[in-house]
Amino acid sequence: MKYNEITHVSHPKHKLKFEYTEVPFKCDGCKEAGIGSRYKCTACDYDLHLHCALPSPSLAHPFYTKCSFQFLLEPPGSVARYCNACEKDVTGFVYHCSACGYDLHPCCAKLPMVLDDGEVKLYLYQKVSASCHRCGRKGRSWSYRSTCKKYNLHVACVKEMLVDNWHDIYFGNKTDHHQGNNMYSYYYNSSASTGTSRTRKLETSIPSLKNTLHAHHLQKSSSKGKVQKCCEIAGLAVQFVISAVLGDPTTLIAGVVGTLMSR
Repeated sequence: MKYNEITHVSHPKHKLKFEYTEVPFKCDGCKEAGIGSRYKCTACDYDLHLHCALPSPSLAHPFYTKCSFQFLLEPPGSVARYCNACEKDVTGFVYHCSACGYDLHPCCAKLPMVLDDGEVKLYLYQKVSASCHRCGRKGRSWSYRSTCKKYNLHVACVKEMLVDNWHDIYFGNKTDHHQGNNMYSYYYNSSASTGTSRTRKLETSIPSLKNTLHAHHLQKSSSKGKVQKCCEIAGLAVQFVISAVLGDPTTLIAGVVGTLMSR
């Protein structure tokens, strides 16, 4: 369900308006990356994923049949917590099961069980015995796996790719080189005469897995044509998994992610 304008308890001063962006953003609710649909307060530069803006008060997940997850605006208790889906820290909005102690980022909790664009169909698994195309390891976090079982990608690895490779904020021609690889480091360039700050702009470069995928398939096939085809299919899979992790698993956003990956 979508509304053009909403009020949210995390940002009571202004209403948030629904918009669609092809530029990745940082969600001020869960503190994770997003792309596509969002709710935004332009005055405060406050952004929320769709899943964070319109959360379910509680939810059940097929991977944890005995759990009941409650939506919270902040992690419970004083101990550092991590998401059981992606293994990344939980620092903002979260779905928490008090009985089991499990935590899920809102976007991780709402990851589609199946991603299907007509050519590539991917299924979400809690654990996969085959190795991941990104890290080469087995097990670890939740994974998306293709129907043919040749392509596996950890949700954790997708997030690591984003954090490790996204460039951050630029103001004019100035760049914060010291923290250029930190996805959430913000550099503010204020005018001394007016005291105003320029609007921040996110420059992004989502990494391509071309070399990783090529090397993986080269070990298993002597045919150059087969290697190229496998990489193309795996590349489509990566686009859709990244889109899902960013909170908008749509065909359109997957295409945008594909464009960003090729840069």
